[in-house]
Amino acid sequence: MSEKHAGVTMTRVLGAVTAAYSAALVVSPRILAKPTGLTTPGGGVPASTRTLIAAIGARDTAIGTAMMFARPGTPLRTAVLTRVAADLADAAVFGTTLPDRAARWKVAGFAVCWAALCGVAGLRR
Repeated sequence: MSEKHAGVTMTRVLGAVTAAYSAALVVSPRILAKPTGLTTPGGGVPASTRTLIAAIGARDTAIGTAMMFARPGTPLRTAVLTRVAADLADAAVFGTTLPDRAARWKVAGFAVCWAALCGVAGLRR
């Protein structure tokens, strides 16, 4: 398997993982609300938080699906760049605005790592 083919395959796998996780967020926003510290003291998720997390999940489901099905070359690189940009934006927002400092580092760090992993897999030639 060529390095280019391996990169496309890995990008497709990362897209599938992204789409599956993100679709799960739409169904169950608590998956993201809990590690971000955005739950109520009783562990519930406020309606406004559910709405925003579902929107993030829908956005990322679309991006992950694009990574799975875009043609190699410019279309696939564009999907990957969109994934990287979204993750870096999430890292910036969550990393500076979450109420819990430990959650900021954890969530922002994960987003940066996912951006790097997708970028390395999808943007190498």
